[in-house]
Amino acid sequence: MTPHHEHRPRHEHRPQHEHRPRRSRLRPTDLLRLGMIGPRTRKLRSALSAFGICLGIAAVIAVTGISFSNQAHLLARLDQLGSNLLTVAPGKGADQQPVPLPPTAEKMLADIAPVQQVTATGATKAQVYRNDLVPPQQTGSLTVLAARLNLLDVLYTTVRSGRWLDAASENLPVTVLGDRAAQRLGVTAPGERVWLGGQSFLVTGILAPNELAPEIGTAALVGWPQATAHLGADGTAATVYLRSYPERVPDVQAVAAATANPAGPNTVAVSRPSDLLTARSEAKNALTGLVLALAAVALLVGGVGIANTMVVSVMERRGEVGLRRALGARGGQIAVQFLLEAVLMGLLGGLAGLLLGGLTVYGYALAQGWPATIPLPVLVAGPLVSVLVAAVAGIYPALRAAKASPTDALRST
Repeated sequence: MTPHHEHRPRHEHRPQHEHRPRRSRLRPTDLLRLGMIGPRTRKLRSALSAFGICLGIAAVIAVTGISFSNQAHLLARLDQLGSNLLTVAPGKGADQQPVPLPPTAEKMLADIAPVQQVTATGATKAQVYRNDLVPPQQTGSLTVLAARLNLLDVLYTTVRSGRWLDAASENLPVTVLGDRAAQRLGVTAPGERVWLGGQSFLVTGILAPNELAPEIGTAALVGWPQATAHLGADGTAATVYLRSYPERVPDVQAVAAATANPAGPNTVAVSRPSDLLTARSEAKNALTGLVLALAAVALLVGGVGIANTMVVSVMERRGEVGLRRALGARGGQIAVQFLLEAVLMGLLGGLAGLLLGGLTVYGYALAQGWPATIPLPVLVAGPLVSVLVAAVAGIYPALRAAKASPTDALRST
């Protein structure tokens, strides 16, 4: 016989939790589709919202990029004028007589980490005259110097006419005259000859004026091998010119003397950084502060526009919120929907603003002849800031609408 309790209806033994309705869960793809409801159904308003975000980010990119491009142009001009140029030359010993630089000075100075370029000139025993008929005592205060082939590159000097020394001509009896040397010798064009070191030398070029190294302007420059073989040069550098990273010029200056002559650093004369270095530092600091101020203002304006647009957009759709709540949507799902919509709008607007601002910077820099410069942190931060500001602007109205009861939300429409 079947026990009595086996005839009881099965539903009487169902656990109580089986009668509770199962909460709906949305997959990430569903949330993404919900977040796209606003942009798809309100295309014009969504486009205007994204455009507002776009203008804010574009303003930040454009202001920052144009300012940094102007700064890069100005700093490059100051560097060309010699703000990062140092000169190392023989100093005087205890007897007040010049102490030559050691033969290793040029190589040792080139090994200093912040140094970018090194070149040198060497002294000779020769004199230069217009021809062999000029009396020896009428030197015209001109000198004959051995020159490294990269001298013009380091000093940012150009050849006014003719050509500079090369690997072939530095072994030949040819010379390049400084601008004042050519004037005093009466040489007007390359191809003429001068009397140098007791023999005829061909003038292959005349240099343009250079204020950074005025001693070059009154010199006849010859190749290093030619000078050591025929003009009495001992092969050591008489003057070494250094180009270093602008920010590291004081560091290089501090160690240059001891590096050039470790046994007698007090006998080495190192030029102090030009006043241009101070001007460069002041210009960089001033422009950096200006850029940050302008970027902050542009970002503030863009953030206010984003917040206003998102608040209005969310509040106008409270009727939609109420309807979805009445159909069983949870408050968290409502909040996530509007938050995703705000983030998507911010991302799209930020990317568009990045493109628009970048094109503005490159176009303006090209028109002005500046190097187009947009800092990498600004490029990365543009879309991220737009997403962050859009999320902050949209989260409060979304949460407020999500917490409202369906009847209150529907009544607000």
